Amino acid sequence: MRAARVRLLIATLWIGSLWTIGYVVAPTLFASLTDRMLAGTIAGKLFRIEAWISIVCALALIASVKSAPEESNAKAEKQVRWLALAMLVCTLVGYFGLQPFMATLRAAAGPGGVMDAATKSQFGLLHGVSSALYLIQSLLGVLLIWKMR
Repeated sequence: MRAARVRLLIATLWIGSLWTIGYVVAPTLFASLTDRMLAGTIAGKLFRIEAWISIVCALALIASVKSAPEESNAKAEKQVRWLALAMLVCTLVGYFGLQPFMATLRAAAGPGGVMDAATKSQFGLLHGVSSALYLIQSLLGVLLIWKMR
């Protein structure tokens, strides 16, 4: 019973931080700061922290589920493990796969942040894919919490 509570706490921390950064803090930065480059820089740093929180929580959750299958039914534990793994993949692809390309495009824009049309289009596409992955991860998080309860 204690291990199940610890797993739920890990998942709640993970999903709570994911939702807070992505759907409260980042939009507030862009709405509050007139300098969009500064807002993007701060948001990027927060998303980096969130990526590491996701990795740590995913690995802890996967390891704890694997180590205690006797506490509940195997099917539910397998679903939790697969959901955590899918969320981890979203993090790895979104942050470590797409973000470096986005950073390169931002750096090419220079200190003023002015991009030509092609670069702006590429950045928009990558940002859209990254946002979609983040949304998928967020929804998988809701399902994860639901399955754990």
